[in-house]
Amino acid sequence: MLKSNNKQIRNIGGEVVNHLATSKEDILAASRELIKENGWAAVSIRAVASRCSVSAGTIYNYYESKAVLLSDTIESIWHEIFFHSQDEQVFDDVTTCILWIYERLQYGNKQFPGFFSLHSFGFMREERTEGKKRMMQTWGHILNGLCDVLKNDSKIRPNVFDQQFTEKQFADILFSLMLVSMIRQDYDPSQIVMLINKTLY
Repeated sequence: MLKSNNKQIRNIGGEVVNHLATSKEDILAASRELIKENGWAAVSIRAVASRCSVSAGTIYNYYESKAVLLSDTIESIWHEIFFHSQDEQVFDDVTTCILWIYERLQYGNKQFPGFFSLHSFGFMREERTEGKKRMMQTWGHILNGLCDVLKNDSKIRPNVFDQQFTEKQFADILFSLMLVSMIRQDYDPSQIVMLINKTLY
């Protein structure tokens, strides 16, 4: 259970709760733990409050609704999957980059069951536009990074890319294949690596 250094009080039922959660980070960590253990359905204001040993009212001091909490949780999960490492990832070639991305996707699917499928469908709904925005920001970051690797990979054959077939267009193709992998929960990168090798090298 997450720790908090704040004062404790007793509610009407005599249960000991903390007056304030330590931080938003504690709340998001609790949300991630609940998802890891029981999936997205387990996340609620009351469940997160219980995990943090605070009252539900305390969570509302930080998040006005479950939807806002979920939006921040989405962002924090993407960060854990792709950006948690202290060292920035630098790739010399496209194949190494793709293998790393698929490894992280497999990690994300294992740690957060249903996360990617919910992103593909549930978080595209209108009432979750903020969650969709956070998702698209992360996807854009990954796509831009992939474009950079394509531009800097010295192993790529000369004249592969031109005005009719750009690095960005190929990155879009690769990223679309990654999204299909997320939906199918198939994290074997061998076919996409074969495509890269036959197309670029």
